[in-house]
Amino acid sequence: MATPHNSAEKGDIAKTVLMPGDPLRAKFIAETYLEDPVCYSTVRNMLGYTGYYKGARISVQGSGMGMPSIGIYSYELFHEYGVERIIRVGTSGGVRDDVQLRDVVIAQGACTNSAYEKQYGLDGTFAPIADYELLKTAVSEAEKLGVNVRVGNVLSSDIFYYSGESPLPLWAKMGVLATEMEAAALYMNAAEAGKKALCITTVSDCPLRGESTSAEERQLSFSQMMEIALNTAYFFEKI
Repeated sequence: MATPHNSAEKGDIAKTVLMPGDPLRAKFIAETYLEDPVCYSTVRNMLGYTGYYKGARISVQGSGMGMPSIGIYSYELFHEYGVERIIRVGTSGGVRDDVQLRDVVIAQGACTNSAYEKQYGLDGTFAPIADYELLKTAVSEAEKLGVNVRVGNVLSSDIFYYSGESPLPLWAKMGVLATEMEAAALYMNAAEAGKKALCITTVSDCPLRGESTSAEERQLSFSQMMEIALNTAYFFEKI
């Protein structure tokens, strides 16, 4: 059952997986929030764990950075390991003026400058969107925690460092809340596989204003985002 990128065997991975980009954030979530976590893969140091949250069996695994990386890992989870739901828990850069550091952004949709969708041979442009039931549940769980989340469009970009003038103000003008690098590919993989996906991010920097959080804070904090995702996963795994 193992793949070139994952040493897990059949049954090692839960039906719902939380997927941060940073494998050390996966380790932090497993050791902080899960009971009896077991590491099922260390291939390429992209750590994966399965444990229990409030008695529900949940997994957490790193995805790496960018659409090609999350494309590989989410594809294998959906197609090779029978995973039904993936919730990305990552960081994003706020681009709208009303988005602040540490805001929690839930990606209802994911614009992209990537050519990832071309593999499907569609006669048009595919619009990657979140699963509605996951989205609705996440918003509800955020309300229970007293977290005022931002729900809307994000930009999944293939580019982190732009060689010319940044296009982010143009995306902000179109209502995009934040930029990140994975959601569109995750949403497309889920759509192709007939599975469910959601992206929840914490704003770690606001590039148009030159504001940012530390690397340590990005790795070890952002507890509100993690708890929203865990409670959302629990909602589906308990039933």
